[in-house]
Amino acid sequence: MTGEPNTRLSDLFGLAGWSKGELARMVNRQAAAMGHPQLATDTSRVRRWIDRGESPRDPVPEVLAALFTERLGRVVTIEDLGFGRRGRVGKRRDSGTEHDPDQLPWAPERTAAVLTEFTGMDLMLNRRGLVGAGAALAAGSTIAGPMYEWLHSNPAPAADAPRANDPQHADPAGFDRYEAAPVGSEEIEALEHSVEVFRAWDASRGGGLQRKAVVGQLNEVGGMLAYRHPDHLQRRLWGVAANLAVLAGWMSHDVGLEPTAQKYFIIAAHAAREGGDRPRAGEALSRAARQMVHLNRPDDALDLMKLAKSGSGDETLPRTQAMLRTIEAWAQAAMGRGQAMRRTLGEAEELFVSDRGDVPPPSWMQMFDEADMHGMQALAFRTLAEHDPAAAPIAQRHAKLALELRVNGRQRSKLFDHISLASACFIANDPEQGDRYARLALVSMGETSSHRTWDRLREMYRLTGQFAGYAKIQDLREQIERSLPQSPVAKKARGAQA
Repeated sequence: MTGEPNTRLSDLFGLAGWSKGELARMVNRQAAAMGHPQLATDTSRVRRWIDRGESPRDPVPEVLAALFTERLGRVVTIEDLGFGRRGRVGKRRDSGTEHDPDQLPWAPERTAAVLTEFTGMDLMLNRRGLVGAGAALAAGSTIAGPMYEWLHSNPAPAADAPRANDPQHADPAGFDRYEAAPVGSEEIEALEHSVEVFRAWDASRGGGLQRKAVVGQLNEVGGMLAYRHPDHLQRRLWGVAANLAVLAGWMSHDVGLEPTAQKYFIIAAHAAREGGDRPRAGEALSRAARQMVHLNRPDDALDLMKLAKSGSGDETLPRTQAMLRTIEAWAQAAMGRGQAMRRTLGEAEELFVSDRGDVPPPSWMQMFDEADMHGMQALAFRTLAEHDPAAAPIAQRHAKLALELRVNGRQRSKLFDHISLASACFIANDPEQGDRYARLALVSMGETSSHRTWDRLREMYRLTGQFAGYAKIQDLREQIERSLPQSPVAKKARGAQA
């Protein structure tokens, strides 16, 4: 007990709209449903949790997390409620504390517990048809600051972790964790293959249709990490967890679940670093930076990119470094920093061509090829063109090169290229060509499930406004309006008018 009010719990309690008596009764019912019929919570105990910072005994934190998750329609973890996670004696100083449960970075065993609890709650939202939204994104500096020295160091061996051949010391901590068993190289190889399948699907169709499957697979891997396997297998398991968490984050971002996406990117960075793959940790953070640029927070993106670049380590391949530079350049373009953007893209080009290919790229970098390089350059110049229209023709050139180089199976990337190209044409006062490429984008809109696509399409729609007097462009605008999903409010209004 801290004696101080638990402001995290108080804020969520206010959002939920319950009385203290209601919450006490629901805790008892939920606990009984989860196999704890002996639990007896009353109004005075709820008051002590909120007003005096008392930490309830297990399993109450998990019960409360489940109740708030269902009520608010977004993932609410034990940390979100302001409760510390009881760990083993001798836990590392960087594992977070009861007074500061969100403290970054996390210890390896806590990473696995957070991973499993968060995915379990996410799956619960999926099962019950709830919408995972409503939380705020952390600022880039809030993430980058505490993680700087940790990412620049090597992971410490977890001497107290349970061994795979010592099941009596297995740690079952974490919400919704199934009874894990030790796994071998064949099982891990199958998991690694599943990542490739999910990654290919995401590139082709967008994140909406397979997100639940990826989150479920990640939840199982979290259970496997409850055991301490031999080092070479443990590293591979952390690698699978990192890859799946990045995919879960990217798919969540793709369907508009922004706070959920950010949490997965942070989990991925932790998992990659614990697996000894600092370049992968940097790439995971770069995804969080791309998310920030998309959400018009380029200053936060630059904070994250500074950490991603410096923390990736000397072993980062030139092509990976080039990819990181393109994201940094996009953030600079969003801030209207044309000179800095051009300098950063120049560095990216030099790094990209310097990669001799004598070292095979990691699996998570195989999607970044020459077409992607041009696609990111097109996006950066198209973004800069909002501040400096002279950048629009350069954006067009890169977008056309990207489209020429795209291979089959990259439909979403082609769609983005067409939107970048059309948008650059409209900015360059060429509505004829803009109309042509915009219609090519609309042809493939139905093949993907991507909120990011709709957001980019809305930006392009805005640019067509100055040409609305042209019959052809007016027809295009009407077609775009039909292609964009209607908000529930708009649907209701339309139904009332019918």
